[in-house]
Amino acid sequence: MPGEDLRVLADEQAALRRVATLVARGAAPEDVFAAVVEEVGRLLPVDFADMGRYEPGGTLAFVASWGSPAGQSPVGRGWSLEGKNLGTLVFETGRPARMDGYADASGPLGVGGRERGFRAAVGTPIVVEGSLWGVMIAGSTLDQPMPADTESRLVSFTELLATAVANAESRAGLSRLAEEQAALRRVATQVARGSSPEEVSAAVVEEVGSLLPVDLATMGRYEPDGMVRFVAAWGRATAAFPVGSRLRLGGRNLTTTVFETGRPARIDRSTDASGPIGVSAREAGFRSSVGTPILVEGRLWGVITAGSTKERPLPADTEARLAGFTELVATAIANAESRAGLTRLADEQAALRRVATLVAQGAPAETVFGAVTREVGQLLSIEYALLGRYGSDRTVTFVAAAGGNEALLPVGRRLTLEGRNVSTLVFETGRPARIDSYADASGPAADVARERAVRSSVGTPILVEGRLWGVIVAGSTRKLPLPAGTEAQLASFTELVATAIANAESRAGLSRLAEEQAALRRVATLVARGAAPEDVVAAVVEEVVRLLPVEYAHMGRYEPDGALTILASWGMGVEHIPAGTRLTLAETNVARLVFETGRPGRMNSSDDASGRLAVAAREAGVLSSVAAPVTVEGRLWGVMSAGSIVEQHRLADTEARLAEFTELVATAIANAESRAALAASRARIVAATDQARRRIERDLHDGTQQRLVSLGLELRAVQATVPSELAELEGDLSRVAEGLTSVFDELREISRGIHPAILSERGVGPALRALGRRSPVPVELDLHAERRLPEPLEVAAYYVVSEALTNAAKHAQATVVHVELDAGATTVRLAISDDGIGGADPGKGSGLVGLRDRIEALRGTVQLSSPAGGGTTLRIEIPVEPRHSAVPRDDGGILGVPGVE
Repeated sequence: MPGEDLRVLADEQAALRRVATLVARGAAPEDVFAAVVEEVGRLLPVDFADMGRYEPGGTLAFVASWGSPAGQSPVGRGWSLEGKNLGTLVFETGRPARMDGYADASGPLGVGGRERGFRAAVGTPIVVEGSLWGVMIAGSTLDQPMPADTESRLVSFTELLATAVANAESRAGLSRLAEEQAALRRVATQVARGSSPEEVSAAVVEEVGSLLPVDLATMGRYEPDGMVRFVAAWGRATAAFPVGSRLRLGGRNLTTTVFETGRPARIDRSTDASGPIGVSAREAGFRSSVGTPILVEGRLWGVITAGSTKERPLPADTEARLAGFTELVATAIANAESRAGLTRLADEQAALRRVATLVAQGAPAETVFGAVTREVGQLLSIEYALLGRYGSDRTVTFVAAAGGNEALLPVGRRLTLEGRNVSTLVFETGRPARIDSYADASGPAADVARERAVRSSVGTPILVEGRLWGVIVAGSTRKLPLPAGTEAQLASFTELVATAIANAESRAGLSRLAEEQAALRRVATLVARGAAPEDVVAAVVEEVVRLLPVEYAHMGRYEPDGALTILASWGMGVEHIPAGTRLTLAETNVARLVFETGRPGRMNSSDDASGRLAVAAREAGVLSSVAAPVTVEGRLWGVMSAGSIVEQHRLADTEARLAEFTELVATAIANAESRAALAASRARIVAATDQARRRIERDLHDGTQQRLVSLGLELRAVQATVPSELAELEGDLSRVAEGLTSVFDELREISRGIHPAILSERGVGPALRALGRRSPVPVELDLHAERRLPEPLEVAAYYVVSEALTNAAKHAQATVVHVELDAGATTVRLAISDDGIGGADPGKGSGLVGLRDRIEALRGTVQLSSPAGGGTTLRIEIPVEPRHSAVPRDDGGILGVPGVE
């Protein structure tokens, strides 16, 4: 992966980590929204970023906006969802959408976008707990489409947004629940004290008005003559429907609809209301309202209504929340229940309130579990209350219990779900269940119940975000079965337990996400810095063990001979599978599964594995394992494996999380192979050039130079035979002979420049001394080379000094050049310095560039220091025997990882 891509990845992971940290800290939604749009705007190539929430009335309200002040969307404004624009497209499809040109955008949002200068944009949905909550939009003012990956990069932020929204709504819901329970408790307390129905009615409408998002609340009693008498009113209803007033039923209005159906009803637009009651509601300015019936001992007694003057309809759960008060009103009116029954109701609300307070305070799930079982046991006057968690292996593990003999409670015990018992029935049906007699009950859970003398029990499911998580069981040792309403009473607690579990899982998920992003960022930083593959591999296996629910991890490379070489191990029992171990793929293990399929694999029990790897795993105590392939540029290169000491992994997504690390490893390996291939190519070019130089020098020396010497001798011989009277001819021959000598000298200098024979014959020391003698600038030599060096190193050192002397003579205005050569056992160090004017630019001129290529092809380093007026110093270091590094092998693997060669 190119360095720029890695930088983008690191920036994106850092941005996501910052947002995830905000979410994990429980920051206010508006703070998270603002942070997200700012991160999106700064991270992506966009000019604006907006976040909007879909409202019930078919509108989109922006909750955060980023960009220039002129281009920002006004936060809080509602836009109608119509026409062709991103907000409408995402709302209608629930999927990401893009518009590469805003010329054909329409509707209020489309027109507004064009006015803000939008040219291209993408949008991704924000889905909260399975429901479309809103949209994230990012776009540009440039006349070109957004990059193809913009939608996928936005999705990472929308997932965090969904978590933040869910947390906020969960906290709001818990706070609302606590307030509602307190309101119900206050009314229930009045009922329990024997307050009159009038007092209870007045308290109810006041609590309804204070608790719900309404502007009025009324309570009416149906009269035998087809009229309704208003017995209580709150808010603006006191003027429109004064206490004691009577209106005739009829037309389309809430009071009449509830009377005719006996069921809750609502009107979202008062313009549709009719009849005397409907007209009065419209005149009072009411736009939407809901009503629930008051049933006293099975007969329709009256109605409670609540209304709003706002355009937005009342929330969908308003009827259900009103219903809680109608039951209390019915109790007060009928006065059918005894004082004990009313006290029990107050106790139930108080118990629910205590648990709700714990949940709202973010108490740990286990604390809530213990509180729930204690409250249930005391409230229902039962001997045992149990709370169990269902496992994917068809088991139930009891995580809390209360009542009876503490020594007999099965907390921590895991039972198989089979036979006929409450825990199994709830698991199989997902609905409440009861057993009134354990005479015909069966299965391990029934045996546990009989051990504790339980005669009847009920159980209700705990549903967490739509999935069956566990069960609450209430058991009695009395002869009579538990009352018929026990399931409903238990259900009140299961909702609180589910909320506590969802909050705990959300916090744990956010914490895990932050840790995972930090780990990936550390590895990605290593890759971006060009770290050696062995360093990346070692870092990855360590991060995997620290991050995932595993006890050990190792990475291996597939060999051409069908073997697996372990490159790095970390965690428990690494001594059983150390780095450098070679394993066969003939047996059954996760490495073989990955090799055969090229996909992630898992083995949930080491009993299913065979061979040396399986034996080593069992010796280390590993019982289950997962693995993900390392794929380098389309080819299967190796495998990352992780093991656990339990028979089933604690997280189902372990393979996917492993894959995120293997992608970074593959990038590091691909980068190393590219660097190694480049270095090998440069080395071959330099070697070929030197070989060509030697051939040319040899051809000149053995051919052209020898021919010129022969011609010169022959010419001198002819010159000696010229008669004295032909003095002019003798002079001409002499000039030709001198010319041949000059050409010979020039050719010899050219030959020496191409490849000096003295370098091949006597080595770098004598060759550098010869260079110094010919230099027009005085040269001081300090040579420490007692032995011949490998030929590429001698050639490189010679040409470095030659180029430096040439530059000093041409540009440096130096009076002396000092050359120091130190040929150690493992490294050749060469330093050339002059006392010239300095200011040398390494980026100009082909000489220094060519020297740098030559030195780096030998895995050496070049350092140039040339301050203005301070002379120039060139320092070279070349390894005598290059260290093993990431050099491509013929089979496509990588050398240089310890224990692999």
